[in-house]
Amino acid sequence: MLFGARGTGKSTYLRQNFKTALWLDLLNPEQEDRYARRPSELADQLRALAPAPDWVVIDEVQKVPRLLDVVHAEIERGAVKFALTSSSARKLKRHNTNLLAGRASVYHLFPFTSLELDKTFDLDTALRFGTLPGLQDCPSDEDRNAFLRAYALTYLKEEVWAEHLVRVLDPFRKFLEVAAQTNGEVVNYSNIARDVGTEIKTVQSYFQIMEDTLVGFLVEPFHRSVRKRQTQAPKFYLFDPGVRRALTRTLTVELRPGTYDYGRAFEHFVVVEALRRSAYCQNDYAFSYLRTKDGAEADLVVERPGKEPSLLEIKSGDRVDDRATRSLEHFLRDMPGAEGFCLSRDPVPKRIGNVLALPWNDGLRELGL
Repeated sequence: MLFGARGTGKSTYLRQNFKTALWLDLLNPEQEDRYARRPSELADQLRALAPAPDWVVIDEVQKVPRLLDVVHAEIERGAVKFALTSSSARKLKRHNTNLLAGRASVYHLFPFTSLELDKTFDLDTALRFGTLPGLQDCPSDEDRNAFLRAYALTYLKEEVWAEHLVRVLDPFRKFLEVAAQTNGEVVNYSNIARDVGTEIKTVQSYFQIMEDTLVGFLVEPFHRSVRKRQTQAPKFYLFDPGVRRALTRTLTVELRPGTYDYGRAFEHFVVVEALRRSAYCQNDYAFSYLRTKDGAEADLVVERPGKEPSLLEIKSGDRVDDRATRSLEHFLRDMPGAEGFCLSRDPVPKRIGNVLALPWNDGLRELGL
C-alpha cells in the first residue's frame, strides 16, 4: 500500500515499475462505478486471464474500499500480488475497511527531498514553491504559481468536497487559510475556531481531515511519558512549503533571507525534509518539539532507537553564534546524554558550547537521515 497526497507521483512511480500489471484506475469515473457496483468483478477478471498477471495495481483504492476484501481473498489464494495507492486514509478508516493487516507492507510517498533532486535542488526555490513533482515541468515562476493555485483548488474539490468529507465547504475553506497561516505554531483550537466562526470540535475534525488526506501532520510536544504528550497541544505543519504559500495567498510575495517569513519557511522545509527522509529510511525515528512555560524551545526533538534524544534548533541565518544556541544549552543542562544541533545556512561547521552547529544538510546526515 502506497500512501501519499495527490500529486506526489504515486501513479507515475508504479507505471514505471509495474509496466505489465493489470491496472485499475479508480479516478476514472467509469471504472470507479463498475467496481463500486460489483467489486467481485475483479476476481472474475483474474480468473479469465491466462496466464494471470504477476501484479495488479489499484490506483486510489479509497474510492472503492470494498475492493480490499477481494484483494484479501486473492492474496490468500496466492495467485497474484497487488500494489495499491491511496491519497486518503479517511474513507478507508470510516468504513472499517479491511486494511490487510499483516498481509501488506505500507509505504508513503512525498514531494521530492533535496537528495532526490540532487544537483537540480535549489533551497530558495524549494522555500518559495515547494518540491511537488509537477513543478519540474513548469518553465517559469508564473507557471509554478499557477500550478500551486490549481493544486490547492484540486484538493478542495476532489479530495474534500467530492468525497463528502465536510458538509459545508465555506468554513473549511476559511480554516485552510487560517491553518496555513499558523503553520509551524502550537495549535490553539479555540483561537482558530473563533477565526473560522465554528466550534472547537469542528476545527479538531478539520485537522483530522488534513492528516487523513496526507496534506498535513501534527508534531506532538516532547515528554518521556506518552500520556503526558497527549495532554499538551501539538504543532501543525502542511506537507509542503509551496502548498502553504498557495493556501495563504502569498505566492507572489518575495521571500528575502533575514526576514521573519524566510525564517519560518526555512524551518518548515527542514522539518518536512527530516520527516520525509526518516519515512524513506524506515528507521523508526520519533519527532516532537520542546517548549517551556518561559518560552525556551527546541524546534525539533529527534528520538532514535537506543539513543538519547537529539534537540534541534533551526535557524535560517548564514552565520550562527551563541545567540542561536542558548535555548538548547538550557535544555541540555537538564537532559544528561542528550545532543544539541543547530541547523542553518551557515556553511562553516562549528561547536558552540555543547551544541554542534552544522549546515542543515550535513546536520540531517549526522542524524542518520
